[in-house]
Amino acid sequence: MTAKRVAVLGSTGSIGTQTLDVARRHPDKIQIVALAANRSVETVVEQAHEFRVRNVAFGDEAMRDHAMLANVREGVSVGFGQQGILDLVHSDDVDCVVNALVGAAGMRASYETLAAGKQLALANKESLVVAGDLIMPLAKQLDEAAGHPWALMPIDSEHGAIYQCLLGERHEEVAALWVTASGGPFRGRTRDQLSGMTAKEALAHPTWKMGPKITIDSSTLMNKGLEVIEAHHLFDMPYDRIKVVVQPQSAIHSMVEYSDGSVKAHLGTTDMRIPIQFALSYPDRWDAPVEPMDFTKLGKLEFYPVDEETFRCFALAKRAGATGGTLPCVMNAANEVAVAAFLADRCGYLDIDACVEHAMGAHEVQAVESLDQLAEIDAWARAVSREYLGVA
Repeated sequence: MTAKRVAVLGSTGSIGTQTLDVARRHPDKIQIVALAANRSVETVVEQAHEFRVRNVAFGDEAMRDHAMLANVREGVSVGFGQQGILDLVHSDDVDCVVNALVGAAGMRASYETLAAGKQLALANKESLVVAGDLIMPLAKQLDEAAGHPWALMPIDSEHGAIYQCLLGERHEEVAALWVTASGGPFRGRTRDQLSGMTAKEALAHPTWKMGPKITIDSSTLMNKGLEVIEAHHLFDMPYDRIKVVVQPQSAIHSMVEYSDGSVKAHLGTTDMRIPIQFALSYPDRWDAPVEPMDFTKLGKLEFYPVDEETFRCFALAKRAGATGGTLPCVMNAANEVAVAAFLADRCGYLDIDACVEHAMGAHEVQAVESLDQLAEIDAWARAVSREYLGVA
């Protein structure tokens, strides 16, 4: 079997580094050929040496003058800015792009990957939340041309679980998709209790190890709202048939309910290397990258409804998704600004959902037409959000 040639965008983040770990475990099946990050030059240079890649890129143009670039081995091409990252995507040496870029920056890379006819292993939520109306038609065209699904493989734990629960089943017999949520570190808290929460407390996730932005989103349950929108696009499912349940043990990664009342659940160890590996190995299954779950030690499984009145980001995201058009773009941009401000101690915890609601209320929804249109609306929403929060 020829090794799949993989470009990893966001190679220094949580998903990126775990993708490289999967590659280390399966060097005969995965060849890392390109790496990209925003600013982490030293780490990318180390990764490039280890995997002997020929192409790297940095999203931040200011990295051109970084001293560590002198240590890049001879023959390695170094790109900068958005175009530098897109050049990696279009490289003839790349079969598959793992998009683990954080935020809206990864959206165009997803679009260009599929437009170039390459496989997209997607961990960047904003690609579908903001631009699902543009990206999914590209994936469907590639799937139809190949005669089987392959173009877009979700890396996200929940969507990877749903993907597997749907294998071999008929779409018309699906009654509901059940997306599971851990509930985050603040499950059971009231609005009054949340008002004084700090970034340190919000980053203390009880079951998953993730990057700071997605960890804050998990604490506000915005992450789960984003996943509902993603599920709508990925699986062509109406919003009224996508349900969310809090499952604190994070043992069930998601479920699919069928018309006869049967429910398929995907269970496993809480380690992102499992869904990452499946996205890269499908339709095959490789040896487990972690110790399998020991069901004799699991103890119990609990299920609770989502408290939408307390965790208002979840309800706002669902509203944005159901409304559609450009509203998810505004919702996402406002959330990114507010989360960054919260992590920098520039606003309070409850200011996050207040900022998102303010930006959504100020927007006149349009039909999605292009990436350039979405970029303009994204910039507008960020400016509105910064003004609301009083941050530069």
